[in-house]
Amino acid sequence: MPEWHSIQFVWPRLLWLLAILPLCLGWYIAWQRRGVQRPWPQSRSTGTGPGVGPVRFTQHAPLLLVLLGLAALLTAIARPQAILLLPSRIDTVMLAIDSSGSMRATDVQPSRIEAAQAAAKSFVLGQPGQVKLGVVSVAGAAALVQAPTDQRDLVIQAIDQLSLQAGSALGSGIVIALHAMLPGSGIDVRGLLEGESPAAGASGKPLDGGAAAPSAAAGSAKPASLPKVSPGSNTSAAIVLLSDGQSNAGPDAIKMAQVAADLGVRVYTVGVGTAQGVVLKAQGMQMRVKLDDTTLKKIADITRAEYFNADSREDLVKIYQSLSQKIVLKKHRLTEVSSLCALLGMLLVFAGCAWTWRRYGRIA
Repeated sequence: MPEWHSIQFVWPRLLWLLAILPLCLGWYIAWQRRGVQRPWPQSRSTGTGPGVGPVRFTQHAPLLLVLLGLAALLTAIARPQAILLLPSRIDTVMLAIDSSGSMRATDVQPSRIEAAQAAAKSFVLGQPGQVKLGVVSVAGAAALVQAPTDQRDLVIQAIDQLSLQAGSALGSGIVIALHAMLPGSGIDVRGLLEGESPAAGASGKPLDGGAAAPSAAAGSAKPASLPKVSPGSNTSAAIVLLSDGQSNAGPDAIKMAQVAADLGVRVYTVGVGTAQGVVLKAQGMQMRVKLDDTTLKKIADITRAEYFNADSREDLVKIYQSLSQKIVLKKHRLTEVSSLCALLGMLLVFAGCAWTWRRYGRIA
């Protein structure tokens, strides 16, 4: 469907041709009143002609259809354009799942990690067959658990094998996911994770550090980095980051989100947990772990994606179902819709003529 507020015209001056329509309507009214038209034959559908009984709306409805059709045809001449919401061909989706110790909290039953795993598997099974899916485990250090693949059983197995570890490095998770889905983008993974080239991603400059940082290349040749693009413009790849929002290790998550934005990759974030949280006990210590959605909201905003909050297993399932639709739809670039207007116009004119022929046995 088009976004009506986005409609514009390549040749707007030609819209003046629509002034022909009131002239046609006026001529028809005068033609009716003067009675100079040939007498209409008897209606084949009702057994009455226009001279019998009151003039009914159906007598003039065919003309209305023809006028509307002419309006659509004349509008098509002005070459209208609009932004359309169309299906996009998504190639790769990376699931970055928080596997830090706080995910064993039970404010989301049976636990945050178990609810996340169940919802993630439901999301995997709901994706089209051509979409490749990968899994990244985000703990104190992020790790690629499953490279992008179209084999759903491997992805589900990787999700089931996630184990909880200390620490949470959301920034590292974003970097590892980007590198897995865009292996030819020239991302300097080591530099970003170790903080050697934080400005590369934030400024949109080549992420491999250029000639000034040969050590980052580690002796291996890398392809040229992608230029900076508009956030969210890469419609073939997306990241779904599920976490309780507490990042206490690795590079800054906001800066890594900017790296994703510079590559046009959307990072959808899902906050799992409640604002009240629960108290966890570990090694004789107690700590209240609650949802911290501030970082997750910023990540989604920077990358032109969306943030979702889930405080129950049912919410998680609904969110992943919604994500399945949002990821595969994109706001298309401004598209000319002249052909659609012309087709609509021809159909309306044909309908008006067909109605007249069926009712009176002739068109004029």
